[in-house]
Amino acid sequence: MEETKKQENKAHILVIDDDKRICELVSRFLRDHNYMVLSVCSADEARSLMQCFLFDALIVDVMMPGQNGLEFTQDIRKQGNDTPVLLLTALGEVEDRISGFESGADDYLPKPFEPKEMVLRLESILRRTRSKAEEKHCGYQIGKWYFDPRYDELINNTMQEDNEIRLTSVEANLLRALAESAGRYVSREDLAERCGLDAGERTIDVQVTRLRRKIEQNTKMPKYLQTVRGKGYLLRAEQA
Repeated sequence: MEETKKQENKAHILVIDDDKRICELVSRFLRDHNYMVLSVCSADEARSLMQCFLFDALIVDVMMPGQNGLEFTQDIRKQGNDTPVLLLTALGEVEDRISGFESGADDYLPKPFEPKEMVLRLESILRRTRSKAEEKHCGYQIGKWYFDPRYDELINNTMQEDNEIRLTSVEANLLRALAESAGRYVSREDLAERCGLDAGERTIDVQVTRLRRKIEQNTKMPKYLQTVRGKGYLLRAEQA
C-alpha cells in the first residue's frame, strides 16, 4: 500500500536534449531521486510525446538543432501549455538568462551543472507550481456531477438524489488525470502510471468501466468518459 502511494506521488519529467549522453545521465539521476522520466532528442519528438503523455515539468536544452529550446518554450506557451520548464544551456551570460525567462521558462541552469543543483531547482519549480495551482484551484463539471480534485468524491449538483459518491483512490487518481487533460485523450500507459497500476490494457479498462458506472447514465453509450480507439480515454468535462 505504501509503495503504491509513493508511485502515485511521483512527478513525471520529460528531458529534451540532443546530447544522448546528457539525456541518459540526467534521466538516471532523476530516477534515483524518485522521478518518472522520459527523454527525447528534439523539439519535434517532445511535441509528439506531449500529445500522448502528461508531464509535471520539462527539462529543455537550449542549443538543439532544428527548433532550439527557447523557440520550443515560446511555442508551447503560445499554445497555452503552462507545464513548468527548466532550461539547460552552455550560455550563461545575463542576456542569455533574460532570453530564457522571456521565452516563458521557469528557471535557467547553465552548463556544466551539478546534478544535485538541477534536482533542487526542479523541486523548487514544482513546489511553486503546486502552490499556484492550489491558489487558482477549480473543480470540474461532468454532467450533473462536480468533481473537486482535492477530494475523492463526486457531488451531485441536481440535489434530486444522493448528492455525494465516494471514489476509491484509484478511481479518484484516474479521474484527476483525465480531468487535467479534459477534451484530450490520455494513453492507457500514462493513466496506469498515474494510478500506480500495472500498464496492462485490461487493468485500466476495468477501472474505467467502474468509474463509468458512477458518472454515466448509459455505460454502453458513455457521454463523458469516452474511448479513443487505439489511443486511450478522454473526459468531456468543463472547469467550474
